[in-house]
Amino acid sequence: MNTKDIVARGLTTFHERLYRASRGRVGGRICGMPVLLLSTTGRKTGRRRTTPLTYTTDGDNLVLVASYGGDDQHPAWYLNLSRHPLVEVERAGQVEQFVARTATAEEKARLWPGIVATYKGYGAYQRRTQRDIPLVILTPHATPGADPPPS
Repeated sequence: MNTKDIVARGLTTFHERLYRASRGRVGGRICGMPVLLLSTTGRKTGRRRTTPLTYTTDGDNLVLVASYGGDDQHPAWYLNLSRHPLVEVERAGQVEQFVARTATAEEKARLWPGIVATYKGYGAYQRRTQRDIPLVILTPHATPGADPPPS
């Protein structure tokens, strides 16, 4: 693990603890965007991994940016959900389940301008890296045994 990854892991853990302790009142917004806690299943270890991330909404869906600060590699959370798409999201003390998938090229073309307008840093990250920074669409997952939505 390199120094950048060690620092990122430490900051992530600190942010997660602050967020949880305050139910999102501290650390619940960064760069003009709301923050959630994303819990994934580790692709190698099978262990639960939690990461605070900014997000936007698209109808009932949540949209995440897998930027990793413009690094040339994908963030671990993105690789984890690519293998295990059922994820848990905590927002303001409420926990929900979602199914994750990478946005299509058409979805990214529609969503990206609004994301960059909210936080210009994402545009800078895309210019910094050779990889196409993916957007992740989180779709609400119905809990087994729950009442179906009204029709």
